[in-house]
Amino acid sequence: MALDPSRIQAICFDVDGTLSDTDDLWTASLEKVIRPLRYLFPRRDAHAVARWAIMAAESPANALYHFLDHHGIDNTVANLANWLSRIRPLARPKHYWMIPRTREMLEAICPHYPLAVISARDAGATLGFLEHYSLIHFFKAIATALTCVHTKPFPDPVFWAAKELGVPSENVLMIGDTVVDIRAGKAAGAQTVGVLCGFGEEEELRRAGADLILPYPADVLPYLQRTNDLKQTEEAD
Repeated sequence: MALDPSRIQAICFDVDGTLSDTDDLWTASLEKVIRPLRYLFPRRDAHAVARWAIMAAESPANALYHFLDHHGIDNTVANLANWLSRIRPLARPKHYWMIPRTREMLEAICPHYPLAVISARDAGATLGFLEHYSLIHFFKAIATALTCVHTKPFPDPVFWAAKELGVPSENVLMIGDTVVDIRAGKAAGAQTVGVLCGFGEEEELRRAGADLILPYPADVLPYLQRTNDLKQTEEAD
């Protein structure tokens, strides 16, 4: 499989691990908790143990969410999470980390491609990150856990985003860090880019069918035909 830049008319992004540096944030938080026990770990490396635990939890968490979604009870769980976030606002994180070069990338591509967010998180968590870094204006559509009947890895949110952006789903590029992002994109007929800055590993992203695998989302810029065509025109002038 290889990415075909000529097909790309719109771009969709996952949030956690793709735009938001969630895995590193969670790793740092867990490391603080387990640091007093570091003498129990190999080489007393609390960071390595915290990182392993966060990465190891990603696949079971995705499997659980897929089970809830498949049996039609994910909306109940998500509604409960939204309700809890409203009655306990102090429980919501007060800070976020952003993947390097994210803003610069969005500023470069926004004039040339309609953009969307596709997240399996609740609206509060998704919008919280986007609002924190003033990124909402870059996106014409934002899909969260309750936007469609089914969320990733089902193709429903990709189809929804494509319709909102006014392009066929096969002309969408889905960028994400996990196999659920890749599977959702492929199931909708979209092209996909897997990024290694989040929860996913290169081999599993490759097995899921990613058309391209990159270290960071911003590394996709050289592959975007519209952006590069304009840049070449400006340089020629």
